[in-house]
Amino acid sequence: MEWPDEGDETAFLSEATARGEAPPAPSKGEAPVLGDRLPALDELVARVPAGVRDVLDELFRAKFTAVRRFPPAPGGA
Repeated sequence: MEWPDEGDETAFLSEATARGEAPPAPSKGEAPVLGDRLPALDELVARVPAGVRDVLDELFRAKFTAVRRFPPAPGGA
């Protein structure tokens, strides 16, 4: 199996966006730091489309309970 090239990746992301799916999160090096304040849990849950929350609940019984910041892994960027 061949690894997808940039064109394949762009097409995939376009199709996913058209279906209402969120794009993948940026890698650690690209993640912006907007300050020390974390968003409220309700605000984060609201960002997840309702259909995705329903599927998560059905498949994993995932419940969003808190927002926490974890320290970076030792030696990690």
